[in-house]
Parts: sequence; C-alpha cells; structure tokens
Amino acid sequence: MFIAEMPWSVPLTVRFQNGTSHVFSSVFDALDFLENEWPLRRGQRYERAIKTCRGALHRTTPVAVAREAFIAACLEAGLPVTGTIEPVTAHQRNRGNRPRAA
Repeated sequence: MFIAEMPWSVPLTVRFQNGTSHVFSSVFDALDFLENEWPLRRGQRYERAIKTCRGALHRTTPVAVAREAFIAACLEAGLPVTGTIEPVTAHQRNRGNRPRAA
C-alpha cells in the first residue's frame, strides 16, 4: 500500500552548492527531490536512496532506513546535511539515555 506522506521525526536541512538550503521533512519530499531535482543522477548511495524511499512509501522499508539512505546520498553528492540527530526527550534526559542517530 502506497502512503503519500511518511514524515521523519526530525527534518533534515540540505545545503546546496549555490548556497541555498531546503528542509526535507518526509520520505515523499526526499524522493521527489531525488527523482526530479537531484544534481548528480548517479552513484551507489543515490540508487539506494531511491530504492529505500520508494520502499518506505510502500511500507516495505522502515522510514528511518530511507532517511539514512537520503543522508548518505546527500553526502555522496557533496551536499551538507544538518538535523541528522534525534532530539533528546525529557524521558531520555531523566534516564541518562543519549540520543541516537536517526
């Protein structure tokens, strides 16, 4: 089943080579960019990002896996990414747990 919107718990900000940036808040945002505006239409991580984002939208791949694949594709293309770490919740802070990479 295809789901049009699969939000990430923490949005990603990607900075482009021209100095502008864009916030990606869901799998659909990332896949749309990968398929229609990606600056480097090749690469192992690019291909994996396309595959995992499609899988997440069809609920066969975890959203977190698609997010990590998108981050890897951005880094492969030389696009800096911020917002890659989950925020610390009050519960985690009280238990002494550290945030995980998303």
